[in-house]
Amino acid sequence: MPSQEERVLAAVLYVVSFFTIFIGPLIIWLIKKDDSAFIDYHGKEYFNFLISYSVYTVVSIILMIVLIGMLTIWIVGAYVFVFTIIAAVKAYEGETYSIPLVFRIIR
Repeated sequence: MPSQEERVLAAVLYVVSFFTIFIGPLIIWLIKKDDSAFIDYHGKEYFNFLISYSVYTVVSIILMIVLIGMLTIWIVGAYVFVFTIIAAVKAYEGETYSIPLVFRIIR
């Protein structure tokens, strides 16, 4: 079981992403990844999530040419919001959560 500090920092990693999409989580992850396997896991999970859903967003923007992208961009946005909240709660509870539909690029 991760310590209270590790759980809070892992949750903050996700929550701060609402305000600073890239820099905030990156700073937390880079500072604490060597000290905590739990924070390292959640940092990698977040950046895999960011990469994957950025690709989905670009595909949705391209699909706006044929109008289906107008729907898919809203779906991607809702997924990002919901999965970020779920991941923050799971991290705070001390669980390792795998976000759905994510490419596992960073291992």
